[in-house]
Amino acid sequence: MSKRMPILARRRFISLIVWLGCLGILAGCALTMRDQPRVNPLAESRFFADGSSARPRIPNTVARGQVRLDEHLYAGRIDNRFAQSFPFTITTSILERGQERYNIFCAPCHSLVGDGYGIITEYGMRTPPSFHDVDVRDQPPGYYFAIISDGTRIMPSYERIPAEDRWAIVAYIRALQLSQNADPSLLSPDELPLLDETDPGTP
Repeated sequence: MSKRMPILARRRFISLIVWLGCLGILAGCALTMRDQPRVNPLAESRFFADGSSARPRIPNTVARGQVRLDEHLYAGRIDNRFAQSFPFTITTSILERGQERYNIFCAPCHSLVGDGYGIITEYGMRTPPSFHDVDVRDQPPGYYFAIISDGTRIMPSYERIPAEDRWAIVAYIRALQLSQNADPSLLSPDELPLLDETDPGTP
């Protein structure tokens, strides 16, 4: 009896190990969504007649959340002409948001003051037009929005920036233009002397 007990215990131990191993294998065979059949982007497909796995957009359909019926807000146009106004009231918070977005996306080329001498021009890039040139300054807000959205010449499209933020950038550009081309007659007597002051940090 004393010799049989170690043999039985050994068999039970081996059986337990085998069962645990089988359970581990079964758990590893579980299928999840990430394991389902798929194709890599733009990979070839034999299922579709054109041989492409990437499918074209279905005509006359709009993706969820992409309905853009407000031409003024999303295209910067009214009756197919550049909008002469903003689609919403410009507040201080919107200007601050526009300044933040401008400094991120625009200042590297157009500079912090909008004169076109951004840091990137020091590395061989052509100097963009200054926002303070008369021809540029006289353009309506919708013009700037369209340029930001569609790009022009060597400037790429920035449509990835939400429409509201693009308008905020346009509002800040307007503030920059006003700051560099303000009419002294609009200033109060207390503000006029400030025009002659020099920034102490300027050499």
